[in-house]
Order: sequence, then C-alpha cells, then structure tokens
Amino acid sequence: MTGPVRGTPGWLRETNDRTALSLLLQHGVLTRSRIGELSGLSKPTAAQMVARLETAGLIHVVGEVSGGRGPNAASYAVRTDRMLGVAVDIDAEVLRSTVVDASGAEQPIAVTPLAGRSPEEDVRTAVDAACAAADADPHQVRAVCIGVQGALDPRTDELTYIETLPGWPKQGIGRRLRDALGIDVRIDNDVNLAALAERTDGAGHGTGGFALLWMGDGLGLSVDQGGSVHRGASGGAGEIGYLPIPRSAAELDPDADDLQDLIGGPAVARLAARHGVSPTSDGHVDGDPGAREAFLGELARRVAVGVVPVLALLDPELVVLGGPTGSAGGDRLAELVTAELRPAWGERSVVATGVDAHPVLRGAREHLIGEVRDALFAEVSRIAP
Repeated sequence: MTGPVRGTPGWLRETNDRTALSLLLQHGVLTRSRIGELSGLSKPTAAQMVARLETAGLIHVVGEVSGGRGPNAASYAVRTDRMLGVAVDIDAEVLRSTVVDASGAEQPIAVTPLAGRSPEEDVRTAVDAACAAADADPHQVRAVCIGVQGALDPRTDELTYIETLPGWPKQGIGRRLRDALGIDVRIDNDVNLAALAERTDGAGHGTGGFALLWMGDGLGLSVDQGGSVHRGASGGAGEIGYLPIPRSAAELDPDADDLQDLIGGPAVARLAARHGVSPTSDGHVDGDPGAREAFLGELARRVAVGVVPVLALLDPELVVLGGPTGSAGGDRLAELVTAELRPAWGERSVVATGVDAHPVLRGAREHLIGEVRDALFAEVSRIAP
C-alpha cells in the first residue's frame, strides 16, 4: 500500500500519529498535554492525534490525572491487546511459550509436555497455552517466533539438524506453518535467539560483538557482529559440536571424537558424576566445594578446547559461555577457561551468560516486540483523515 506523499497534509497527519504512538510506547501512560510537550507540537495538534488514534482503537483511556484547579486530564496508553505475538522454545520434550505485546511487558511462561508431534499441532498448542496463561485472545496473535534445535536454510525453507523434532518435515516448513496458521511464522536456531537476548540485556550488551558458546545437551555457537547474528549461507553457521577434537586434547577423554563428545550434555553429566557433584539448571553446581572446584577445573580444560577454534577463526571481543552448562559453571568456570587460554592466547575476555533464565524465549520475545510494533504502526497508515 502506498502512503501519503511526503509534505502533504495526509503525510503530516500520519507522521504526527506515529510520533504520538511512539511516545506512548516509550513512556507508557501519557496525557494529551504531555504528548504535546514531548513531541513539541501544539495542544490542539496533540488533541487531534490522540482523537485519531483513539477512534482507530490503537489507544484508550486508562485513568485520569489531577489538573490542579481545572478538570482532571484523561491519561492514555497503547491498546496492547490489538496486536500480539507468541514466542516459542521447542525441544524434544516440552513447549515453552509466552505472549508478546507492544509494551514489551513480560507475560507468564506456559510449559506444555509434548504428546503428538506435527509442526501445526506443536505450534497451535504453544500459542493456545501462552494465550491461556496471559488471559489473551489467540485470534489477536499476528506473529510467532520459534526457537528450534536446528537450522533453517532461508534459500530452500529446509530444516537441518532436527533430531529433536520428530514429525517435523525437512522441506517447506515455514510455508507449511504460515499456510496452516494464517499468521507470520519465523523459525530460528535456538542459540541465535539466545544471542539476541544476550545482546539486549545480557553479557553482550554494549559490546562491538561477541561469540556465544552454548553448552547444553548439544552444542552451538552464535556470532554477533555489531548487533547482527551471522547465520551463514545455509543458516547452519555455528554447528560447532561436529568439529573433531585435536590430538592434543585426546587425553581429556580418549573416547571423544568431536566436541559434542567432549563437552556435550552427556559428557558433562558423566564428568560431574565422577566428581560427585550435580550441575543445576538455576546456575549452580551442588556438591562439596573441593569436588566442585576439581570438576570445574577439568571442565574448563575441555571448554577451552572448544573456545580455541572460535578465537582462531573469529577473534571476538568477548566469548560468552551460555546454555545449562555455562550457566551452572557461572563466573568461576569462565575464570578457569580464561586461565587455560592465557598461556597460548594471552588475555582473552571469557564471561558467563548474563541472561538468568529462558534465553531462547527472551530472544524470540525481543524479535517479536519489533514485529508487533511494526504491525501497530502499519495500522496508523490506515487511519482515515
């Protein structure tokens, strides 16, 4: 749809309305007078903007503010129920999902065990569960962002590395979901979404770029280059678990052939059991302090093997240790990995994840906030003069 010609009254009205909506999204609840002050526009113009947005159903009255000697002034906020998104984190066992609205306010997270497996059933279940938890209308959901333990080739719409998604087809998955659900669907690698969360309010915030080494049941690497995640030509960049380990690291685990064998979830579980400690999902390692230190020391030697190719190929400003293992090891594991790297690589900045919980969902949520707000601004273009 073509918008008004720049410089015309119609263009000016739309620009002013977008300004008012932006201010309400940024500041929350505002009066007409305050919108005028923040925008630099006159009170009559601010009143016209508010009237148009209210008539279009994009904002509504949420209260009153004392006007001193005069009448109380109505206060307005954006109608966050008009455009919704749902962030989804899906693995082999459960669906985690949460509603996303234009305000960016956090909503409850629904956790749903998986029964049948088909992409349509999985995503519908996630959307319905998230909306039920947030008391939201699923018919207002306009977009879904799904984090998967795999990669989507943007050229062919083909999923790869999807061992945890039985019942999901490899070919045409994005188109199939969009057609079945009638909404916009974005599928992304879970580690790439976790990196988005790390960039927004985690260890990567304010940096020029970083590499996130994700250590869970599987391994993954996401590279943030100045705020843009590198996905590669086929969407499969970062599948670091398939790298063979060097001969110099064979003594760490003679049975390990690749990095997955060395620092993947099963290997870390065996190592923890051998030391008599238990890594927890809430960022701790339970056990005797001496045994914990010995476990983290041996784990750090293994993790350093995985960090070396990242340093050699990318030379990032920062390496973030994420996933359940990185979170459980915390700052101490990061310190020990840094010490392991120092003799050959000098001082390198290795830190623990700064995202406390649900990094994949939080990354998907950050993406959807932009999507939902764009949809709201698109509605501004449809407001009648």
